Amino acid sequence: MKELIDRLAVNHSLTREELHRLLEQPEASLREYAALRAREQTLRCFGKRIYIRGLIEFTNVCKNDCYYCGLRRSNSLCRRYRLTETDILACCEQGYRLGFRTFVLQGGEDGGFSDATLCRLVETIKSRFPDCAVTLSVGERSRAVYQSFFDAGADRYLLRHETADSEHYSRLHPEPLSAKERKRCLYDLKEIGFQVGSGFLVGSPYQTIDHLCSDILFLQEFKPQMIGIGPFIPHRDTPFGSFPPGDLELTFFLVSLLRLAHPNALIPATTAVGSLAENGRECAILAGANVVMPNLSPPVHRGDYALYNNKLSDGAEAAESRALLDARLAAIGYEVVVDRGDYIER
Repeated sequence: MKELIDRLAVNHSLTREELHRLLEQPEASLREYAALRAREQTLRCFGKRIYIRGLIEFTNVCKNDCYYCGLRRSNSLCRRYRLTETDILACCEQGYRLGFRTFVLQGGEDGGFSDATLCRLVETIKSRFPDCAVTLSVGERSRAVYQSFFDAGADRYLLRHETADSEHYSRLHPEPLSAKERKRCLYDLKEIGFQVGSGFLVGSPYQTIDHLCSDILFLQEFKPQMIGIGPFIPHRDTPFGSFPPGDLELTFFLVSLLRLAHPNALIPATTAVGSLAENGRECAILAGANVVMPNLSPPVHRGDYALYNNKLSDGAEAAESRALLDARLAAIGYEVVVDRGDYIER
């Protein structure tokens, strides 16, 4: 099986059949080999530099009712909040002092936070912090709205496809949400000129190996600049609250495969891997990740942005603990850099 890993490292793609073979109960030795090759690839492209993004979760209000998400519209137990523009700018001020040069504005699809307000906010951030990048992660919008975000100065957009299989997508989301519309959004964003991030859940309910193969093949076709994957973690107040979490070892293996398929991509060590294991972030980096996204949101609201049970928001996950993050990454031989960390085609 190692020859498939080697082929992926050279050709950056595999067939569905080859991917299926790799993902059928990969042995520890194969996972370790994939991680080794992925680290080699990451070192060639980025050295031991880890890029940081300041995550600002500015609203947990959402019109959607996705079956796996703790912010879903039907969750009456979720304590809702919406940051003001002043709050968000204060988060950016703090982040800039701490060395962040990318701000990620992430929120639910909140109709109370208008597109025009978001455009004005992006313009203000870019004016006050001209050497910083702004990333948006606010879900599905029309092409015209995406264009307005781009024209306001937004540099990047994160929108996980979650699952590339239409039937599987319909088992995770109610109507009218669809995989077709999700992909339409992704292609619109890329055509407009955003650096685009996509990705999927690992171990989501009803997921099969074939679904994972479809996810990898979709990313091979789409070629995003950023790829974010993480294990499914249930939220107690959702229809999937009793489902088991996704497998961490499989998640790290997939990070390695995606690094080999996308050598230049920006791949985060997601909050979810850190939420399931104390050393989850470090393991993801050693598997090929090269981005971390500490939380810049006001501490009083971090617990309210509960996408899943026990979502990590303190310790090295907290932006104000930058020194702790630096120390933990230095312990595995990596360094945090003060840099926008843009995608560069090589």
